[in-house]
Amino acid sequence: MTTVTQPRGGARAADSPLTTRARRLRRASRWWPALLLVALCTAPFSALPLPGLLDGPIGSPGNLQLLALCLLFGGLATGYDLLLGRTGLLSFGHALYFAAGAYVTNTVLLRTGQSLGVCALLGLLAGLLLSILLGAVSLRVSGIGFSMVTLAFAQAGSILVQRDPGGITGGEEGKAVPADQLPSWLVGIGHTANLYWIALAYLGVVLVAVHWAVRSPVGRVWEGIKENERRVEVLGLRPYGFKLIAFVLAGFLAALGGTVHLLLTGGATPQTTTSDFTLSLLVMVVLGGSGTRWGPMAGGILYTWADHRLGDFAGSGVVAGLPAAVRVPLSQPLFLLGALFVAVIYLLPGGVARMPARLRALRTSRPTTDRKEALQP
Repeated sequence: MTTVTQPRGGARAADSPLTTRARRLRRASRWWPALLLVALCTAPFSALPLPGLLDGPIGSPGNLQLLALCLLFGGLATGYDLLLGRTGLLSFGHALYFAAGAYVTNTVLLRTGQSLGVCALLGLLAGLLLSILLGAVSLRVSGIGFSMVTLAFAQAGSILVQRDPGGITGGEEGKAVPADQLPSWLVGIGHTANLYWIALAYLGVVLVAVHWAVRSPVGRVWEGIKENERRVEVLGLRPYGFKLIAFVLAGFLAALGGTVHLLLTGGATPQTTTSDFTLSLLVMVVLGGSGTRWGPMAGGILYTWADHRLGDFAGSGVVAGLPAAVRVPLSQPLFLLGALFVAVIYLLPGGVARMPARLRALRTSRPTTDRKEALQP
C-alpha cells in the first residue's frame, strides 16, 4: 500500500500571494511607532497646517501647547492602564497622585524657593509615599470594595484641597506657579517648544516603564491576577504584593505627570483632584483599548484633542446659526464628547487599538466570501 505524502508548504503555496501580502503589511506596520516618533520630534519645527485638526501651523505656540497636553494625557492614561488593563483593578482615586505631584511641587516652590529640580523630586516622593500608604489600605479589599475605597480617598483629597488649609492649595482658584522661580527657558510663549519636549519625554518614560514592567516576571503575574486571582494563590503566590507594585508604579507615574501638567498649565488646580478626572482617564483607556500596548496612549491623545477642539466647535459661529433644537445640544462640549465616545464604543468594540486587526480580518474574509459565491451554482 503506497502512502502519498503531501509536500510541506503545499497548503501555504496555494494562497501564497495573500499570505505574502499580509506578511509585508505586518512588517510595515511594525515601523509606525518610529514614524510617529519622527513626526513628533519634527512638530516644533514644522510650519505645515492641518486644517480641521489644528488652527494654523503645527509649530505655533498654541498648537504645541495642545499637542503637549495630548502627549501628557496619553502617558497618564498608559500609566493608569497598569491598574485597569494589566491587573484588573478599577481605581477611582488615580487623580489623587496626579494632584499630589502638582500641588507638592508648587507648594515647596512657593514656600521654600528651592530649585525646580528639588521641588519636583519632593513632589514625586510625595506621590510615591501616598500611593504606598493608600494602596496598602485599599488593596485589603477587592472588586467593587476596592473601587469604593479609592473613591473615598479621592473625595477626601478633593475636599482638603478645596478647603485650602493654611492657604496652601489656593482653594477653588488653585495656585499659580511663581514664574520668577522657574528657569528662564520654561517661561513665556516663546519657550512653549521646551514644554513640548518635556511632555514628549514624559510620554517616552511612561511607555518604556510600562513596557518593561509588563514584560517582566511581575507583569506576567499581573496578567494571571487579571484572568484568575484564585489560581495565582493556588500556585503559591501572594497577589496582594504584586497588586501593590502595580498600584505604586501607576501612582508614581501619575505624580510625575502632575509635575509636568503644573509646568504646562502654569498652576495647580482643584479640577485635577476630583473623581471626574479619574473618570476621564477611564474613558481614555476604554476609548483607546484597555490592556493593549498603544491603545491607552491613543485614547489619551484622541480624548484630549477632542475635548479642546469640540469645545471650540461648540462655541463657533457655525453652531450659533443653527436652529435651537440642534444648537442647544451641539453647544455643549460634553454632549459632543459623549456622542463621540458612544460612537467609538459601538463601531469599534475593544477600542481604537483593535481597529487594524478588524480591518485585516475584513480584508482576509472577502476573498473567502468571493470564492464561496463563485462556487455556488
